[in-house]
Amino acid sequence: MSRYRGPRFKKIRCLGALPGLTNKRMAKAEKNKSRSGKKSQYHIRLEEKQKVCFHYGLRERQLLKYVCIAGKARGSTGQVLLQLLEMRLDNILFRLGMASTIPAARQLVNHRHVLVNGRIVDIPSYRCKSRDIITAKDEQQSSTLIKNYLNYFLHHRVEVPNHLTLHPLEYKGLVNQIIDSKWVGLKINELLVVEYYSRQT
Repeated sequence: MSRYRGPRFKKIRCLGALPGLTNKRMAKAEKNKSRSGKKSQYHIRLEEKQKVCFHYGLRERQLLKYVCIAGKARGSTGQVLLQLLEMRLDNILFRLGMASTIPAARQLVNHRHVLVNGRIVDIPSYRCKSRDIITAKDEQQSSTLIKNYLNYFLHHRVEVPNHLTLHPLEYKGLVNQIIDSKWVGLKINELLVVEYYSRQT
């Protein structure tokens, strides 16, 4: 599956809330629409997998690779998978409020507006670690872009998860620790995603 560039509300109507895909909210009338009919177990697993792909902006191969890595690590495969996805640099920027969506965060990283521990990182999938310091590049354009996103974030009073610390006046974020499962930004049954890929890994 290539990266999705089509209508975002179409996917939200189908799969439910995807905060990483868009910060716009649907009208209540549309939000409450639901398809009738019983879903098969395969359909349910497929939808959970698609939620992860669209929320985090991953291709099929990328998600499969993360599932393989999580399967080889210690602990619950589903929990490790979510930790790997949540600790991506593009997602960390989004959760800090330095970008409005994960695609916007990816663009900031690709255009070299972001520093990790004082060095430019232009790979959105870069895996952040505990004690990493994320800042805007010391240029007018970079600071202005991130300032605009932060103003929107602070105006709407979105809560920063416990594993992160935000210093908005310095355009700086700090990774305190590896994320706890209760602070994951997407409501997802990760075990269904692992089950979906169980025959391929």
